[in-house]
Amino acid sequence: MHDIQNEPDGRSIFIDEVGISGLRYPLTFDDGHTRQHGIADIAVTVALQAERRGTHMSRMIALVHEEAATLSPQELPTVLKRGLTLLDAPGLTLTFTLPIATLVAAPASGQESWQTHDLTLTGRIDDSNCTVTTSVTTHVTSLCPCSKAISDYGAHNQRSEVTLQVTGTTDAPYPLPFHDMVALLRGAGSAPVIPLIKRPDERVVTMQAYDHPVFVEDIVRDISLVCRQRGLSHAVQARNLESIHSHDAIATLSYTG
Repeated sequence: MHDIQNEPDGRSIFIDEVGISGLRYPLTFDDGHTRQHGIADIAVTVALQAERRGTHMSRMIALVHEEAATLSPQELPTVLKRGLTLLDAPGLTLTFTLPIATLVAAPASGQESWQTHDLTLTGRIDDSNCTVTTSVTTHVTSLCPCSKAISDYGAHNQRSEVTLQVTGTTDAPYPLPFHDMVALLRGAGSAPVIPLIKRPDERVVTMQAYDHPVFVEDIVRDISLVCRQRGLSHAVQARNLESIHSHDAIATLSYTG
């Protein structure tokens, strides 16, 4: 059959990215520490040569099916190299987004429950460069230092959404494992978020938050400091879902190690 998309294109215009997004596909995330099954939201795009009319989108599905049934961040550079050959493209980007849960214990009762975090893995490759970016988003509790300082009793607190993105290279594609990223994020707020708590746990968590007030600025700086000490290229964002304001408070920063 005649392959129209493989025809030459006379307009000679290079396309930065073309491909598929919104592909929901089952896979197993396995980084050697955490192993979970789930359904990921996947995007596959390539850079398209100026002289080519179209790309091979069916091959993108085949790449995911054959190479990403088990998603290992350490092996993503190899998958990217194979994909570059399969799709005959000068550049390729693979993005996987899925929830990953960790088992947490309440501080007083010891009751266990699952806390879910959002993980995004993005791999990019071209003829000369390969990067893998790991992004984790989770929630913590934050208590306002200013509110604590000016109040006779109590202080306003809220849930905060915190995201850490760490960029690796071909030689070290996964410099900070998922479980370490989660631990770093959960320790950066005033107190962790725990799905299942009893009254003794609530007392502990409430007092912990009161004893450790933080602004969004404190959260991103504390996370970045740890990453800088480890020589990691990273970006951090914190968003406080404010409890006494009609707006959110946000802070972002990035650093190239």
